[in-house]
Order: sequence, then structure tokens, then C-alpha cells
Amino acid sequence: MTLYNTLALRSGRRGVAADVPVVLAGSLLLVLSAKFQVPFFPVPMSMQTFVAIGLGLALGPVRGALAVALYLAQGAAGFPVFAGTPERGLGLAYMMGPTGGFLIGFVLAALVAGFLARRGFDRRPATAMAAALLAGAVIYVPGLLWLGAVIGWDKPVLALGLYPFIPGDIAKALLAAIAFPAAWKWLSARGVA
Repeated sequence: MTLYNTLALRSGRRGVAADVPVVLAGSLLLVLSAKFQVPFFPVPMSMQTFVAIGLGLALGPVRGALAVALYLAQGAAGFPVFAGTPERGLGLAYMMGPTGGFLIGFVLAALVAGFLARRGFDRRPATAMAAALLAGAVIYVPGLLWLGAVIGWDKPVLALGLYPFIPGDIAKALLAAIAFPAAWKWLSARGVA
């Protein structure tokens, strides 16, 4: 059971009428996370991967993936939702660029994190961190394959698309290891979980 399922069951609000606003809010949270960067070495870090993984952990695989897919649909429609896009979004042109595979990876990450959350991985720090690291690693599969196809395999694909982001991914997994078990503990203390 995920955090969302637990809260929905407790409140009695279930079904499409309850899910639609939550999925929409998740997609908007991804928009916000794309627009803010945290200074980090060796490259600045956005919180998009944390939010994509967090949506899976909190909402489960289906709702989490739907929130990410809605975010991608907004971007494809030309809304300026992606990191570094101008006020008028670039739509599919941006998605077909070097970061397109990573964007698709966000959907996969939400699915993996959601499946792990259903199995209780988000309830203890060690397993929450493992879930976040695994879900984060999934992002790199389509991301690096797409990056290599776009820029050419003769370029240092791993040096451009993986190595600089590992420290940030570890930091985000640590954050998930703190945040999600704390949320469960908070709910448990109030008799909700």
C-alpha cells in the first residue's frame, strides 16, 4: 500500500474524482522541480528525478507514471515545462533532443518506484534508499541510449550523461531515505497507517 492509498482509504475519497487532481498536482510539481536548480558539484542539479521517483513512491506505479506522462504531454504540447526551456516551450523538438531519453526514463522510474513502494520499500531508510537508487538507475537506460543515438557513440556518452549526475542521485536517494520513512512514521503516530 502506498502513502496515497493509505490516505485515500482513510479519508474515503477514492476513484477517478480523487485521482485526477492528485495526478495533475504531481505533473505541476514536476514542472516546478524542472525550473529550480540546486548548486551542486560538478553540475547543477534539478530536483526532477527526485520528484519523478517520489511520485512513484507516494502515488504508486500507475498514478505516479500518469503524473509524469501528463508532464511530458504538457511539454509535447509546447508548454514551457522542461528544464532550461524558454517561456514559449519547444515541444517535441526539445523532447527529440539529447535529453529525450531521460524524460522517458522518468516514466519508468515512477513505475519502478511505485512497484517497490507497494511492497513496502518506502517504509524503512535502507530500503527507501535502495528503491530510489534503483528507480534512478532506470532513468539512465533510455537516457543514455537516446543520448548516444543523438550525439553519436563516438562521443563520451557516459562522461556527458551519467558520471556528473551520480553524486546528485546519491544525495536525492538519501533525501528519499529520510522523507518517505518519516512520512510513514508520522502517519503511524496519528493512527492513519
